[in-house]
Amino acid sequence: MKFKYSGQSIRLDTAISNEYKDISRSFASEIIKSKEVYVDGILITKPSFLVCDGEEISFTYIPREPLSAKPEEIKLDIVYEDDELLVINKPRGMVVHPAVGNASGTLVNAVLYHIGEGSNFSPLEGWTAKQDGAVRPGIVHRIDKDTTGLLVIAKTEKALMSLQKQIQERTMHRTYYALVHGVVSSNGTIDKPIGRSMADRKKKAVDVKNAKPAITHYEVAESFSDYTLLKCKLDTGRTHQIRVHMQSISHPIVGDKTYGSKKEKFK
Repeated sequence: MKFKYSGQSIRLDTAISNEYKDISRSFASEIIKSKEVYVDGILITKPSFLVCDGEEISFTYIPREPLSAKPEEIKLDIVYEDDELLVINKPRGMVVHPAVGNASGTLVNAVLYHIGEGSNFSPLEGWTAKQDGAVRPGIVHRIDKDTTGLLVIAKTEKALMSLQKQIQERTMHRTYYALVHGVVSSNGTIDKPIGRSMADRKKKAVDVKNAKPAITHYEVAESFSDYTLLKCKLDTGRTHQIRVHMQSISHPIVGDKTYGSKKEKFK
């Protein structure tokens, strides 16, 4: 694909996403880092590179195959259900929604099977598909694969809009319990922006470039000799928020192989 940029100097990933509406800025960034983008014949690998008026941008773009979620007969731990809502206790080890690398066996696949064709849920209602390849029918919040807890699923468009509004206005609150290393002596609040780690692109980190606001409130629920059980309440919902925030104050979550201690002693 090829086009000539016209306008004031802007980031290369922004220029590409502005020119092609089906390419998100994050996806454009991936294309650039894959060493497939040239500006006036010169290979550019930094998404932040400033492209100027009149410069020609060329790259190879293979559209991603759209993901779809198929019903799968997977047992669910249903805590509550009515015509509008479904509350599920997600088990440890289950991914919430299909995405690249996890096309099946997810909570969404199980929910679609449970709801079935006879419900008032339609594929046109409650579906949100982001350009990162994730398919999220009825999902308004999520938790990590290795985390267990309650998830609220919208079964209708009305419920979806209502739940999303409640989360945005913070009238709905999410509370989590986390067992962390060390003794936490008092309650507190962690107010540290979270973004993608510059050292490891698969991880998140605090106070990095392009980080987004993230606030976690925590209370001491129970103390042990070497560990503390915390009750955490989130003002924001960043990916890996509690895990990253706990690591940032030197109290990583027990059993966390990504952000926790490499020499895990807990059994």
